[in-house]
Amino acid sequence: MDDLVDLLGRWASGRGPLYLLLAARFRALIDDGVLASGMPLPPDRTLARRLAVGRGTVVAAYDLLQQEGRVTRRQGSGTRVAPMELPATRTADGVVANPLLQHILHPPDGVRLLTCAAPDGPPPELLEAYQEGAGRLSTVRDMGYHPAGLAELREELAAYYRARGLPTTASEILVTTGAQQALTLLAGLLVSPGDTVLTQSPTYPGALEVFRHAAAVVRPVSLAGPAGPGGSPVPAGVARERPAPAEAPRERPALVYAVPTASNPTGSVMGAGDRRRLARLAAEHDIPLVDDEACAELCFSGDTPPPVASYATGEHVITIGSMSKLVWGGLRVGWIRASAPLISRLARLRAVHDLGGEALSQLAAAALLRRLAEIRPVRVRALGESHDHLCELLRTHLPSWSFEPALGGQTLWVRVPRGDVDSFSQVALRHGVAVPPGRAFDPLGGHADHMRLHFLFPREELSAAVRDLAAAWHAYDGTRRGNSRHALIV
Repeated sequence: MDDLVDLLGRWASGRGPLYLLLAARFRALIDDGVLASGMPLPPDRTLARRLAVGRGTVVAAYDLLQQEGRVTRRQGSGTRVAPMELPATRTADGVVANPLLQHILHPPDGVRLLTCAAPDGPPPELLEAYQEGAGRLSTVRDMGYHPAGLAELREELAAYYRARGLPTTASEILVTTGAQQALTLLAGLLVSPGDTVLTQSPTYPGALEVFRHAAAVVRPVSLAGPAGPGGSPVPAGVARERPAPAEAPRERPALVYAVPTASNPTGSVMGAGDRRRLARLAAEHDIPLVDDEACAELCFSGDTPPPVASYATGEHVITIGSMSKLVWGGLRVGWIRASAPLISRLARLRAVHDLGGEALSQLAAAALLRRLAEIRPVRVRALGESHDHLCELLRTHLPSWSFEPALGGQTLWVRVPRGDVDSFSQVALRHGVAVPPGRAFDPLGGHADHMRLHFLFPREELSAAVRDLAAAWHAYDGTRRGNSRHALIV
C-alpha cells in the first residue's frame, strides 16, 4: 500500500472531479507498465481511507478503468490490473513498451495485424509529390516555422472545401501532424478535467483515448436516426444515453465527436437529413461539434458527402481531415477547418508543442490535393474490390458471423454469435491473426460480441487471414472471460 500511494503521488492536485483525477493517474501507471498485468489493487474502502477520500471516489475511478479494459473487478477476487493481449515487450534499453502501442512499436512476428487499418505502403504518386515539393523548396524564403501550416497547403485546403460547397479561407485552416494531433489539440483547448464529451458508439478508439487522457467523461449517444418524442430531434446529451459511472457530472457537454462519413469502424455514411439535424443541434445547444472526415474521400459510391459544417449557420462545427487514409499513414499531414479565431488559438497552442509541421511533407500534401481527382478513384475502386472480397470470404468461411456491408472506409463491423471477442481474440492470436475487440470502440466498454476487420491486405493475404480466423473460430469453445487491454487501434 505504501508503494502504491507513493506511485500515485500528487494525483489530486489537478482540476476536476477526484474520481477522474484518480483514474487518470492509475491509467498512466497501467499503460506505462508500472502496475503489472494481473496485479491486485486495494479494496475500495481500504484505498479510500488511505487517500482520505470517500469510497465513492475510488469506486467510480475503478468502474471507469474497468469500462476502459484497464482493470477487472470480480466479487470475491477484488480488482486487478487487466491482462494484456500480448506479453509485454522491452526496448533495447530495457524500458517496458507501452502496451497500447506495442503493435505499432513492436509488431509481433508471424501475426497478421487486423488491428491497424491504414494503407500498408505508399503509392507512386507520393514519391512524385515529394519530388515536386522538393523542387518548390527553392522558392521558400523564411525560417520554416509555421505553427498554423505552410501558406500553400492552407490555401489548397481552403480551395478543397470551397469545391465541396463550404466557403473557406486559409485563415480557417490549421495544418496538423495527422488527424490524431488535431484531436489532441482540440481536446487540449476545449476539454477540461471532468467535462463531458459525447460520441457515437461504436466510434474511433483513438479519439476515446485522447478524451480520456484529457480526463473527460466520455458518454455514448445516438447522433442520427429517429426523432425524439413528438417528432422533434433528440437533443445532444440526452438521446439514448447510457448511464455513466457514479459521481459523473451531467452538465452541458464540452464537445460532441462524430464520424458521419465512412465511419471507423462501421463504414456507414450519415444521410443529409441527419447531417442537417446534427448541425442544428450543435448551434441550438451551443456545443462544439467535431466532424472527423479522416475517411471521407473513401465512399464507395464515388461521391463525397458535404461536411456537416456546410449545413451549419454558425461556427459550432469543427472539421478535421487527414492524408493518412487516402494516401499513406507515413504522410503525417492532417488539418482542422474551423472559425478563424479558433484556428488562431489552436495555432498558439500548437506552437508550444512543436512550432509547426515539417515543410516538405506539407508541400507534398499540397501537390497531392491538386491531384485528388486522379488519386481518389483509383484508391476507392481498390478498396471497394477488397471490401467485396472480404464480404464473400466471410459468407463462405464464417457464415454464422453477421455484418452489414460498408458504404465506405476501410473496415467492416462484424458480430459473432456466441462468446465474446476478447476471449476469441486470444484463440485468433494462436492462429496468427490479431483482431481488435469491439469494446475498444465503445466509450463504456460494450459491443463485446463485435470486432472490426479491415480489408487492406492484398487479396491473397486477406484470404489467408480469413481462413485462419475460420480455423480459430472452429477451435473456440465460446467461453467468456474478463476484459483485457489491447494494442492501440487505428
